[in-house]
Amino acid sequence: MTALPIIVGMGGINAAGRTSFHQGFRRIVLDKLSLAARQETFLGLATLMNLVRYQDGNLMTCDGEPIEKEQVEARFGEQIKAGTLIRKIESNHFDVDATHWQQKLTIKSSDDGGLKFTCKKRDLPNPVPSSWQVTELDKKSVAVLVPDQLEVKHDSYRDNPVKAAGQFPTGFDPSTMYNSRYQPRGLQATIFAATDAVRSTGLDWHKVMNSVRPDQIGTYSASIAGQMNDEGFGGLIRARMKGERVSTKQLALGLNTMSTDFINAYVTGNVGTTFTTSGACATFLYNLRAAVNDIQAGRTRVAIVASVECALTPEVIEGFGTMGALANEEGLKKLDGSDEVNYRRTSRPFGDNCGFTIGEGAQVAILMDDELALSMGAQVMGSVVDVFVNADGVKKSITAPGPGNYITMAKSVALAQQIAGSDALRQRSFILAHGSSTPQNRVTESLIYHKVAEAFEISNWKIAAPKAFVGHTIAPASGDQLAMALGVFSHNIMPGITTIDSVADDVYDEHLDIRTEHYECDDMDIAFINSKGFGGNNATATVFSPNQTMKLLAKRYSEEVFKGYQQKRCLTEQAQARYQQEADLGQYQLIYRFGEGQIDETALVIGKESMSIPGFDNDIVLTGNNQYTDLS
Repeated sequence: MTALPIIVGMGGINAAGRTSFHQGFRRIVLDKLSLAARQETFLGLATLMNLVRYQDGNLMTCDGEPIEKEQVEARFGEQIKAGTLIRKIESNHFDVDATHWQQKLTIKSSDDGGLKFTCKKRDLPNPVPSSWQVTELDKKSVAVLVPDQLEVKHDSYRDNPVKAAGQFPTGFDPSTMYNSRYQPRGLQATIFAATDAVRSTGLDWHKVMNSVRPDQIGTYSASIAGQMNDEGFGGLIRARMKGERVSTKQLALGLNTMSTDFINAYVTGNVGTTFTTSGACATFLYNLRAAVNDIQAGRTRVAIVASVECALTPEVIEGFGTMGALANEEGLKKLDGSDEVNYRRTSRPFGDNCGFTIGEGAQVAILMDDELALSMGAQVMGSVVDVFVNADGVKKSITAPGPGNYITMAKSVALAQQIAGSDALRQRSFILAHGSSTPQNRVTESLIYHKVAEAFEISNWKIAAPKAFVGHTIAPASGDQLAMALGVFSHNIMPGITTIDSVADDVYDEHLDIRTEHYECDDMDIAFINSKGFGGNNATATVFSPNQTMKLLAKRYSEEVFKGYQQKRCLTEQAQARYQQEADLGQYQLIYRFGEGQIDETALVIGKESMSIPGFDNDIVLTGNNQYTDLS
C-alpha cells in the first residue's frame, strides 16, 4: 500500500499572526468569528505583539495594569488590527519615506588651480590615481591636489515608490524569545515557526523521534534569496562598499539551506533526510513534493516541511520594483483616482491591480505516514495526496507564464476526482490561488482555472487568495496558502478578496466564485494549493480535509484500530489545548537546543546490517536499500 501523507501539525508566522490553531486565518476572517474565537484571537495577537503579557498568573498590559481577556479587544483592538496584515513598511525595516542610498557627485574646482584637500595618509585610495599630486604634511596627514574633477559617493535619501508590505505583527520580535546570537531575522522566525509546529502536534517529540528509525525522519526546507538582512547575505554584500568588515557568520547564515539546518540542529535533532530545493514562488510546494514522495515511497515516516523568507530590504524591494512587479504609489493612485494610498489595499488579486506586495513569513508543516499518525494518536488536520510540478518549456521572457501550470492543475484535479469522486470535486472543492496581484497573473491564472473547470464540469469554483492579506512571502507563499486551506477546513469560512471592489473585466470568472466578502460555506473536502513561480516553476498540491482523509483511512483500517486511535487522540487533544492556551498567553517556550544533547560520534556502533546512534531507541538498517536485486 502507498502511504498517505497526513498533516499532523502546522506552525509559523506571517503578517496575520501565528499559524498554529489557525490564529492567522482567524485574524483574516475576524468579523465572521464567534465571540469566543474572536476574544481568543485578540488575546493571542496582543501577547504576540507585546501589548499584553501574562505574569504571575495574571494578564497585564505592558504598563503593568491588570486586564481581563474580555477587555483586550476594547483596549487594544484597533491597535492590533492596524499592526497586522499588509500595511505601510515600519521603521524597524527601513524608512520608506527617506530610504538611504549612495548618490554620485562630481566635484570640480571653482578655479584653475585644481581641487585641493587634506586627509589622513591611511585614507588615501590604493593605488593613488596618477593625476593626483600628494604632499606629505606630517607622518599621518597629506595634502592632495586633483587637477581635474573628482567623483565621490555621498549619503543621500530618497522617497521610496514602494511603501507597503506584509510584515510580522508590530512588536513581534523572535530575537528576544531565545538566545538568538545575532542571527538573521529569517532564521529567528524559523526557530519560532518550527517550535510552533512541533508543539501544535500535541505529541511528545522525543517519543515521535523514537517511534521510527532515525533515518526515517526528514526536514525539507528552503528560502529563495537566502537571509538578506545585515547578519546574512545583505551585510556580506554591502560590507566592503560601506567601508565595513565582513563577519565570520554572514556567508554561512545567509545560505538558503539554513532554515533546514537550523531546524535539524537546534529544534528537532534530526539525523535523517535533509533536503533543500528552491522553486521561486513555489518553493514550499517543491519541498512538500519531496516530502510527500519520500513518505509515499516509505523512505520517510515523519517529515518537517518548511520555508522562510524575510527579505524586506531596500535592495530586494528595489529589485522587484525595477522589474515592474511591485505595486507602487503612482500606480495605486492612478487605480483609485486619488492622491492618497490605502496601504491595506495594495494587494488586489483578480481585481484592477498594478503589481504584487512583498511579505515576510515562515511556515512549517509536519507530516506523517497514515500508519504512524494513527498509532501515535496524532490529530489529522488533512492529507496531501500528491504535489505536481511542471515547467513551461521554451520561453521568450523568463518571467512570463506558460503551459506548466495547466498541467499541474489538471493533474491535481484529475487525481482528486479519481479518489474523492465527482460530487466532492464539483461541490466541495476550492482553490487557494497564487493570486499575485499583477495584471498579467489575474488573466493567465484565471484562464487556467476556467479551462480546467470546463473540462471537469465544475461551476462556481470557490477561489481564495491569501496574498491579499499577508502579501507575497515568496518562498513560503504556498505555505501561507496551505495554512488558509486548513483554516477553511476547520472553520467553514471562505475568505473573500476584501481588498478589491469587484473582479476585473479581463478575468475569466465564468466558472469561478470570486467574492469580495468573507462568507460561511459548507464542509469543504478538497483544496488545491496552486503556485506559479518565476522561471516556469509551477506546482499544485491536492489537499484533502480531515473528514475526507478519515473516509479514506476507514477503507484501510479496522474499527479496532480506529478505537485505539481515538483513545490516544484524546490525550493529544488535551496536550494541544494546553499549548494553545500557553501560546495565546505568549508562553511559547521556543525550542533552541544550542549544543544540547550532541551525539558522541565515538559511541556510534556500526555493524554489517545495522547502525546504532546514542540517544535513539531504534537502529538504522543498512541492508534493504538495494533496488537493483536483479543486477546483484
